[in-house]
Amino acid sequence: MNYVIGLDYGTDSVRALIADTADGREVSSAVFYYPRWKAGKYCNPGASLFRQHPLDYLEGLEASVKMALAQVSKEVADNVVGISVDTTGSTPVAVDKNGTPLALLPEFAENPHGMFILWKDHTANAEAEEINTLAHRWDTDFTKYVGGIYSSEWFWAKILRTLRVDEAVRNAAFSWVEHCDWVSAVLQGDTNPLTLKRSRCAAGHKAMWHEEFEGLPSEAFLTQLDPLLSGLRERLYRHTYTSDTAMGTISKEWAQRLGLPKHVVVGVGAFDAHMGAVGAGIEPYSLVRVMGTSTCDMLIAPNEEVGNLLIHGICGQVNGSILPGMLGMEAGQSAFGDVYAWFQNLLSWPLHAFLTEAEADKQVQKIIPALSEKASALPVTEYDAVALDWFNGRRTPDANHTLKAAISGLNLGTDAPKIFKALVEATAFGAKRIVERFRSEGVPIRQVIGIGGVSKKSPFVMQTLANVLNMPIKIVQSEQACALGAAICAATAAGVYPGMAEAQAAMASGYNEEFQPQQDRVAVYEKLYRKYVVLGSFIEDEFK
Repeated sequence: MNYVIGLDYGTDSVRALIADTADGREVSSAVFYYPRWKAGKYCNPGASLFRQHPLDYLEGLEASVKMALAQVSKEVADNVVGISVDTTGSTPVAVDKNGTPLALLPEFAENPHGMFILWKDHTANAEAEEINTLAHRWDTDFTKYVGGIYSSEWFWAKILRTLRVDEAVRNAAFSWVEHCDWVSAVLQGDTNPLTLKRSRCAAGHKAMWHEEFEGLPSEAFLTQLDPLLSGLRERLYRHTYTSDTAMGTISKEWAQRLGLPKHVVVGVGAFDAHMGAVGAGIEPYSLVRVMGTSTCDMLIAPNEEVGNLLIHGICGQVNGSILPGMLGMEAGQSAFGDVYAWFQNLLSWPLHAFLTEAEADKQVQKIIPALSEKASALPVTEYDAVALDWFNGRRTPDANHTLKAAISGLNLGTDAPKIFKALVEATAFGAKRIVERFRSEGVPIRQVIGIGGVSKKSPFVMQTLANVLNMPIKIVQSEQACALGAAICAATAAGVYPGMAEAQAAMASGYNEEFQPQQDRVAVYEKLYRKYVVLGSFIEDEFK
């Protein structure tokens, strides 16, 4: 009779899942959509600026948990023993000495620079390049455990950009906190940025934290990068914690607000993809692909087998970032489902222009299913159109968010299903580049596991991916693998299980579908993939 709550903060919404610790069974769940985000506030997609207000997160926390608890008996609510949080990332925010995000103060309430800087914000491209240039000539390369290339999607680049462009925020910001750390700290009632337990996952993959460096990059390095960073290191953190660790016990205020017992343990948070891998039952050398608007690809391996390798061009390798005692590795694509959404929006322009909003929305919902049906029936030939998936830049391998997408091989016979087919293939080719990078760096991949919305909703995409990778792809049964992973972490932090392995064995999801490669298409896709590689090299070299 023990239950746990997994809170999964996505790009558009937060989901609360109540799970039975005995078997991981979903007891109830609820979703809250961020109202300010939904209204398009504080964002400028044309400038790659994406911010989220902390009130969206706080309102979502309270509403989603209350809605989930309203579906269960008092007996279940009274036996909740733990709660853990996963979020997008890197999504940092400037805070004052109390750990309050600046946007929660009256003078910054409408200032995007005082809000959480969402993972897909790319306004710090120049700052990321400066970090790379300095790190590669410094006596210690602080990027060596994050693939050798620092990204504009990450912690330090976003901080530096904000300090440079907003003097008021610069003067008011005492420290900076990742989204997953802040929500967890809020729940246990102490957001002091100097003492709250920071996520190993967030710090190692996005902030260049490593034991070899005695924590974060050195003060000398940061000050040389820009004097505006002087003194910030000591106002951040030295130690980090894995997600099997308790951050504390829920505060009296939040226990009352949510209707939870006062003994509920709050676990240390992590990023959504990492906890999603936990929920998917990740094991050594299984590549777990979290497929939504973008992808995060998670891989673990025993430290004694690959811990001596420095894998170039990925999003970090961190001891314990996914499972304690294992080296956690991350890769991914900056646009996946976003590519299909872009094409849908392109095609639906006449609908929105000439129909009522309700009529247009009804017709738009039919576009992707119809395209998938037609595209899946098309033959695959080596003369087909080839596209690049860099609509939001390239995350891995070798991060470069200044890159743009392209489509080649068009003719007057190229129709919408053929273009859609090329776009789907492009996202699969991008995935193949990641798999090839791991293998070329000495890390084997023994199986591929899919979770996330795209894996559930698009058999055409998943079949294409299996054909391009020439590997079977297992689809996780749980609709909410990330929230389930957070629940598993909560069960471990609360002491229901002695370790994550035991909690996973009892609670992780199984699989309900598997896509096998279609061998008659594998050889043709290998030829198209080589064209994708050549096209990518051309675009990267000629359109810098």
